[in-house]
Amino acid sequence: MVAHDISKAVRRLDAVSKSEGSVKYIADYGFEDCLWGRLVRSSIPRGIIKDIKLPEMPDGYRFITYKDIPDGGHNYLHMIATDWKCFAENDVRYVGETIGIIVGPDRTIVEDLREKIVIEYEEQEPAVSIDDGLACKGGAFINDDNIHCHLKLEVGNVDEAFRKADRIVEETIETGFQEHVYLETNGACCMPDGDGYKIYASAQCPFYIRKSIAPLLNIDPSKISVQQTTTGGAFGGKEHFPDVVCGPLLLAAYVMKKGVKMIFDREEDIENSVKRHPSKTVFRTGLDKDGNIVAMDSKVYYNVGGYLSSSFVVLQRGCFHVTGCYEFPNMRTEGFGVATNTYPSCAFRGFGAPQTLFAVETHMCHIAEMQGLDPLEYKKRYFIKQGGTTSTNGKIVEKVMIPEMLDQVLKASDYERKAKEYKWGSGKGIGISFYNHGGAFTGNGEQAIIKGRAKLHKFKDGTVEILCSQTEMGQGFHTILPKIAAHILEIPIEKVIFKDPDTSRVPDSGPTAASRSTMIVGELVERAATLMKPRYDKEEEFEVETQYEHPDGYPWDQSTFQGYAYLGYGWGVCAVEVEVDPCTGEVTTKGVWSSHDCGHLIDEMIVHGQVNGGVLQGIGWASTEVLKNVGGHFKQTSMSDYIVPTSMDCPKQGVSFVENPYEWGPFGAKGMGELVFNGSGAAYIDALSRAIGKRITAIPVPTEDVMGYMLNGKDLKEAL
Repeated sequence: MVAHDISKAVRRLDAVSKSEGSVKYIADYGFEDCLWGRLVRSSIPRGIIKDIKLPEMPDGYRFITYKDIPDGGHNYLHMIATDWKCFAENDVRYVGETIGIIVGPDRTIVEDLREKIVIEYEEQEPAVSIDDGLACKGGAFINDDNIHCHLKLEVGNVDEAFRKADRIVEETIETGFQEHVYLETNGACCMPDGDGYKIYASAQCPFYIRKSIAPLLNIDPSKISVQQTTTGGAFGGKEHFPDVVCGPLLLAAYVMKKGVKMIFDREEDIENSVKRHPSKTVFRTGLDKDGNIVAMDSKVYYNVGGYLSSSFVVLQRGCFHVTGCYEFPNMRTEGFGVATNTYPSCAFRGFGAPQTLFAVETHMCHIAEMQGLDPLEYKKRYFIKQGGTTSTNGKIVEKVMIPEMLDQVLKASDYERKAKEYKWGSGKGIGISFYNHGGAFTGNGEQAIIKGRAKLHKFKDGTVEILCSQTEMGQGFHTILPKIAAHILEIPIEKVIFKDPDTSRVPDSGPTAASRSTMIVGELVERAATLMKPRYDKEEEFEVETQYEHPDGYPWDQSTFQGYAYLGYGWGVCAVEVEVDPCTGEVTTKGVWSSHDCGHLIDEMIVHGQVNGGVLQGIGWASTEVLKNVGGHFKQTSMSDYIVPTSMDCPKQGVSFVENPYEWGPFGAKGMGELVFNGSGAAYIDALSRAIGKRITAIPVPTEDVMGYMLNGKDLKEAL
């Protein structure tokens, strides 16, 4: 069946294999004559390695460190920057930093030997929080100020506007760590393969891995082929982090001349993996005598951790989204990536945008409530429109359908009645948020850096294989791309093949990240199928290849971060209703309603699933998902104390969409995987703040904190 609108849902092509358990994850692979590896990590957040005492090693077992890197090799992982060491050398910067890898044929013996290794340190005072880092607690270890990276943006004349302002409101909004909690933990295997190596990994970005770890042996990345294995979730946690896993495995395979495999257990994965960046956004907002915003100045601080990883790009996206869905006459933001002695933070769904979107939404609510206004009515004054100026002095290219989405959410949630009926501090509250997400890589990233390519190969029997580096990690991409190709070629979807990518046989279409897969690579496949169609019945076997082409007339200056950061945005509106038990502080989420602009939907059921998951994940970030780092150590290290919301914690969601096709997307589709996370946390906190009548400026807010606010928190109007 091919004659239907592409939005109509089909059964996912991987549904049966995953449901019946026949699909193989990395832990299911049986590699012949393969050793087991376990990482030996720092147990302190900061210090000098004085000595490493090893137990007696049985034959076939070995402890491998940076000293085993061959001449000409480099002890770093080539991510966006090259500062992250594969192995600690003389000092350690965070708990969990890799010092070495112990390998051998028996997994139990490897673990026993690992536990017997004794590392002696000269401990130093760590900087753990953003404030610690800024204060250079224990002395700066990055530059002379502990600032990994920095940028500044300005629209209009903020200083002049402040001089004329009637009042200036200052406020600080903070967000915490968040754990990815993908269903499948990290795992990989590296096997010698002729004069090169074959890596099997649960990962988002296979080409990232080979580029990152090749410098260890000073070999060309093409000497390493990476096969993505079926990946049970990622959310950004398997974008760069597999580099940290695969680097030691590559060196171990080189030293031992055998394959080496490593699978994390859940506690190890939570303790020793990247997280969402904690943030602090400091606002100074100028108001005129009528309470209108004349200027907004913000300083954005992200806790980067010990190494930079992808944090500068994360910080950029955070700063680009700091004005959210609004246009202010004058705005300025300055972003700082702060070095701390915590596990390096990295990619997480939303990639830096959720932190500042939460901050601006919450700040806008507080300014409105300070004046006795409903936040919704106040926010409406500033909605950005098509042609509006962005934080990078670019323009919004597309029609902005926030009013249409708002109408859908207002009707579905009965917001206006409830907002009037639920009195301040009554125990009931309904909140609303507005959010967006720039699709694809920022600015000129797609055409200047990634230069994505995709191929279609037609076989003699009429089947067509899609060849690209995009990965399925639960989001439905194994179905989305075949739908696009089958729809264009007018063939059954069952005749389209799309396998997990192997870098030795697919072109590099770029990473599976940045809400770009459907929007960018889907368009490459759409264009390739269009080129293939007139030849399909005439030629038995042939290939068609396409490469990304950027539309003309939308300049971007990467050195100044000025111009069109994104050509297409996803947009969202979310309302959340809560009720708080006055005796226990327990919060019950009574309703969740959202509307999203994802362009034209490729598969309505897949998109619906993304909305449900992303919205609930955002509420978890704001409520139950407490992940504290005390003295450099994460305190929540298991699923019994890191609490994620489940379907029992959230009612059935009301989900709506608007039709707003994107000119340069396949069938008009936009990116949406990150968008759906970006706003529900702010709506939840808005509702909770109204319900308990207290100002909330930091998340997450678990039950015990709700009770603390109810007993000790200041009234919002008093606080401001």
